[in-house]
Amino acid sequence: MYRDPVPAFHQPHHSRPSAIRPLRVGMIGIGTVGEGTFRVLARNQMEISGRAGRSIELKVVAARNLTRAAGIVGESIELTGDPMHVAAHPDVDVVVEVAGGTGPARDWVLAAIAHGKHVVTANKALLAVHGTEIFDAARRHDVIVAYEGAVAVSIPIIKALREGLSANRIASVVGVVNGTTNFILSKMRDEGLDFGSALAQAQTLGYAEADPTFDIEGIDAAHKMALLAANAFGTPVQFAAVNVQGISAVQRLDMLCAEQLGYRIKLLGVARRAAQGVELGVQPALIPATHLMAHVNGSMNAILVNSDAAGVTMYYGAGAGSEQTASAVIADLIDVARLAGTSAAQRVPHLGFHADAMSALPALPHAAVRAARYVRVPVRDPAQMAPLSAWLAQQGLPVRQMTLASLPLEAGPQLLVLTDPVVQADFDRILHALATHAGVSAAPTALRVEPLAG
Repeated sequence: MYRDPVPAFHQPHHSRPSAIRPLRVGMIGIGTVGEGTFRVLARNQMEISGRAGRSIELKVVAARNLTRAAGIVGESIELTGDPMHVAAHPDVDVVVEVAGGTGPARDWVLAAIAHGKHVVTANKALLAVHGTEIFDAARRHDVIVAYEGAVAVSIPIIKALREGLSANRIASVVGVVNGTTNFILSKMRDEGLDFGSALAQAQTLGYAEADPTFDIEGIDAAHKMALLAANAFGTPVQFAAVNVQGISAVQRLDMLCAEQLGYRIKLLGVARRAAQGVELGVQPALIPATHLMAHVNGSMNAILVNSDAAGVTMYYGAGAGSEQTASAVIADLIDVARLAGTSAAQRVPHLGFHADAMSALPALPHAAVRAARYVRVPVRDPAQMAPLSAWLAQQGLPVRQMTLASLPLEAGPQLLVLTDPVVQADFDRILHALATHAGVSAAPTALRVEPLAG
């Protein structure tokens, strides 16, 4: 198969700082991200070494398919089928883990740390599930674990939270952090596709896996939000506490109703500081159509941070891609090249806060979360609007707006309700009762409404 020529993976002697040994890299995995990392390292070697203060050299690669790997990296780089060989390699300073998964990857990373290697990974699932164990091990062995590529790959959001916004008390981090679901929802809205057709198109174009469960059910986004929340609030990684709802039940009908009300639907990750703890969630939500976030389309990502001193800041970029992820991986390698040999006190902590300053803020139970709501109520007769409005008021639902949807006749009459913030447990009780109301013809549909800052 023809490949674009890649420069030989070495650096001219004159461009290399003579007094400092190169940073020696071992890579586990040479798939989409691994190949992109190799190519960018080779192509931009002079710029990278100029920023790092020394060259960064790939020494050994572990791969399942050694023939394919050899076709990518050539003959000058050692290849192995054993990731543990990379983790223990005597000529490796930092291990780049880009193979993915949470089982074997955990063992490889912990082995690398035990051998005194720094670690760079783009594996958000690994850190969301095993991050506490991995970061504790890294502290004990005085090594760096860097993971900018694990969240919204082309957006340097981890660095922004840990460094650029380090003077701030952060109130919330809200974002579109999964490109696959954003592509699907964009196609449903812009082209009138149903969920299944939009998913099939995403799979054809390579945006969705053959088994898209992690993406469409919100799990991938939840991994990322657990890491973002930990860096924003100085808490341990709390993936198990993230309330997760995917997009598989989102209907084109609700997209039309949202547009009528001045909103668009996005799969939104929310991490928000509350009086009783930290709210952590991923769910489809209505956001104002006039907000910049509503215009983040296709496979792009965007993250909105609200903090006390900087105010509202927004970060936008590609959320997936070979070289886009490689950009973040190599930025982490440059940080390791600059900081290796320094004491832990001089480095940016793994989660932005030093271990003795971490907060015990608990995750807020889902039932205690307060949020505004959208409810679409199929009714037998549009005349039900007044009695239903009175009934909802009697139930204690803080209705802000109720209107009859302008839809094709075949959709049947639909009442659209927007509420002020209400506690989830109270809302669930009212929604359950509403489904049995005599004037309601089918189960109501409810979604969160997120006003967004800025």
